[in-house]
Amino acid sequence: MRAVILADNELKQKFLPDPVKQDIQLHWIEDITGLTNHSAVDVLIDLLFENDHHRIELLKRSQAKLVIINSVITPLKEIKEDIVRINGWPTFLERPVIEAACNNESIKKTAEQFFLSLTKKIEWVPDIIGFITPRIVASVINEAFIALEENVSNETEIDIAMKLGTNYPYGPFEWVEKIGFEKVYSLLNALHKEQNRYQPSALLIKKVLA
Repeated sequence: MRAVILADNELKQKFLPDPVKQDIQLHWIEDITGLTNHSAVDVLIDLLFENDHHRIELLKRSQAKLVIINSVITPLKEIKEDIVRINGWPTFLERPVIEAACNNESIKKTAEQFFLSLTKKIEWVPDIIGFITPRIVASVINEAFIALEENVSNETEIDIAMKLGTNYPYGPFEWVEKIGFEKVYSLLNALHKEQNRYQPSALLIKKVLA
């Protein structure tokens, strides 16, 4: 099996820190134009995915049997392609269980077999903006910024309290640093268009603009 993965060096280390022992030929590229150098691809994973028509067309031209994209915010109903969408945000990509969505049962089975060969398991969730886990984490981060605005406590104490109280691996302020302020803000902003409770904190917006 031949698999091409679009990723920068950081994503590569997080996604597959150890060599794959299965009979899979992995080819890593950092630019989608590099796809032209790879033919007869079985699996194509785009961890650097951006939702634009040109990129989607290039992915389709690969004629890969299985196409997987890292798309936390944009659901498949907007992309309108038979592909697998995963949660590839920092701190989630390296987990042994990958959150994913797909609307084709046959493709789901192929994806499950492929990820098992990488010693990872897929957890199928609805094709919604933000999946499940990023929604929860983004909401926790937003509430932490609101608490900071209201002088409830400081960043360090809030991080400690959340880790001790919920057993989360990171506090909300530690987590937003790892994920990226813009990613969290973009998700909250997209969700806010559907529900007011996701309105981004003014302090979080200030951080993004800074």
